[in-house]
Amino acid sequence: MIIDLLTNADLYNTVHQRLSIAFHYLKTTDLLSVPTGKHAIEGDDVFAIMQEYETLDADTQQMEAHKKYIDVQYMIQGAELVGHSLLTTHVASKAYDEDGDYHLFAAPPDFFSEMKQGMFMIFFPHDLHKPSIQVGTPAKVRKVVVKVKIAP
Repeated sequence: MIIDLLTNADLYNTVHQRLSIAFHYLKTTDLLSVPTGKHAIEGDDVFAIMQEYETLDADTQQMEAHKKYIDVQYMIQGAELVGHSLLTTHVASKAYDEDGDYHLFAAPPDFFSEMKQGMFMIFFPHDLHKPSIQVGTPAKVRKVVVKVKIAP
C-alpha cells in the first residue's frame, strides 16, 4: 500500500504502467462536478467510481481485497479512517466475487490511517483495506476510487 498526497503522485508513476493514467485523471478532472457512479477513463483497464456517503462505524464493516484491480482511493472532501492489514494467512468471510473483484475478511485491521482531503491510498491485491470508517462521528465524504487493471 502507498499513502501520500496527490501533489507527490509523480513519484509512483513507475510502480505500475497504468498508475500515471489514474493520476493524470485525478489531477486534470474537476472532481467536484463529476456525478456519482462509474466513469470510463480507458475502458475496463482504468475507470473511476465517484462516491458520496456518510462514514460508518468500524464494527459494521469488513476488510476487503481485490485480485484484478489496484485501488487508487482519493479523498476529494471530508476525511475517513481506513483500516489496513497485509493479506497473509487471513481466511475470507466472503468468498471471492469474480464479477465484483473482491473478497471480504472479518479479521480486525492491524492499524488505521486517516485519509484527509488531498490524500490518496493505493491498495494492491495483498493489501487488505477497510475504508469508509468515521473519524469520531459519522460525516459526509466525497471520494473517488480509480480502478487500475493489473494484467495487460
